Amino acid sequence: MATLPAPEEKILSVGELTREIKELLAGAFAGVWVKGEISGWKGPHQSGHLYFKLKDPSATLDCAMFRNSAAKLSFTPKDGLEVEAYGEISVYEPRGAYQLVIKQMRPAGIGALLAQLEELKRRLAAEGLFDAARKQLLPRYPRTVGVVTSPVGAAVRDVVKVLRARWPGIRIVLAPVKVQGEGAAAEIAAAIERFDRWGGADVLIVGRGGGSIEDLWAFNEEAVVRAIAAARTPIISAVGHEVDVTLADFAADERAATPSNAAELAVRDARETRHRLETFEQRMGSRIRNRLERLQRDLTAILRQHGFRRVKDLFIHWRQRTDELRGRLDLGLQGAFETARERLDRARSAWGLREAVPRRLAEARTGLDRSRTALDDAIVSRVHDRRRHTLALADRLRALSPKLVLERGYALVRGPEGRFVRSAASLAAGAHVTLEFAKGEADATVTKIRSGDDGPDGKARRESRKGGL
Repeated sequence: MATLPAPEEKILSVGELTREIKELLAGAFAGVWVKGEISGWKGPHQSGHLYFKLKDPSATLDCAMFRNSAAKLSFTPKDGLEVEAYGEISVYEPRGAYQLVIKQMRPAGIGALLAQLEELKRRLAAEGLFDAARKQLLPRYPRTVGVVTSPVGAAVRDVVKVLRARWPGIRIVLAPVKVQGEGAAAEIAAAIERFDRWGGADVLIVGRGGGSIEDLWAFNEEAVVRAIAAARTPIISAVGHEVDVTLADFAADERAATPSNAAELAVRDARETRHRLETFEQRMGSRIRNRLERLQRDLTAILRQHGFRRVKDLFIHWRQRTDELRGRLDLGLQGAFETARERLDRARSAWGLREAVPRRLAEARTGLDRSRTALDDAIVSRVHDRRRHTLALADRLRALSPKLVLERGYALVRGPEGRFVRSAASLAAGAHVTLEFAKGEADATVTKIRSGDDGPDGKARRESRKGGL
């Protein structure tokens, strides 16, 4: 049977058909959430738009995210990251392929936690909380170790066991806290702050046993990280196993692979330390003995060189030698004094100083006393003259003082700017002035101006100015 051709009432072009499909899909899928794994990620286009695919085990979907929406992302997309994307289905007409135009996108499941963790890590690192320069050295021989962990579980038992085995006399103070679940981060941070205020612990161990990323999440919380970074007490982080890394590890002064390893870092092995001390004592004893033997040999050589049989003979020799030198020194000093005395006597005889010196000293002393008395009298007279001159100047200054004029009933006038008014013509009606009296001031307002230039005196003054007087 022959197949009838389709009616030819309306034949669509490829572009028309594609546009109708686009409108149909856009109307049916105007807003939809899609979950899938990013594939084919190549980074932002030079225009700022993002182009990639979302896939799951059964299908692949082309995606486009334009620049305005991409700028709002709080994480960096990459291949293999599972995301949840919201957008609408559209058709890219040149290829006739449908795609998801994404308006919002967020990590899905564990990906969301990891993205949140990376963002917090980046922000705290920018503040310098993870800088190596701010980390403290652990004490070599702590007396008290503080432990912040759960009171139950293997972690606290391992820490206590290792601490007691390595240094039996160590003092251990436990701050029991929740290490996972709601409120755990707040308890951990508060315990660290309490230890720091107390100041009795030389080092802190903060941590817990292994678990999933969700179990360890309290040690990624910002409150715990900031408490560790702000603590003055050195802190060892001991969270999970060696492969587990939290933000607490970056902020702590030392990171331990496990809680047991943290205890090993906190205190030294007492047996090993004792062995090292014994070895050091033996080495020091050997060095001291060798030194004494060397000195003994040197002393024996000196005794033989100078013909002494005993050490006592050596000291007797040096004592006699000292007495001999002291006697020679005394004789030399006595001779020097005798020579100096003879020279002085000759000088006195030659210059006649034997009787003249005391007389001249007495005359000089008398002249000095007269000069001192005259100087005192001159100073007193000069002071009196200056005082009389000063009092005369003060009287003249007081006579010229405007205050004295004010006391006779006059007043000083200051204009609005505080300057003294010398002429009524410099004021205007309505101006505010201040009148200063001998006692107190008063504010006044000018109601009328009489400059005084229109009267006989004013006319005479104008004629005097014209005449050059």
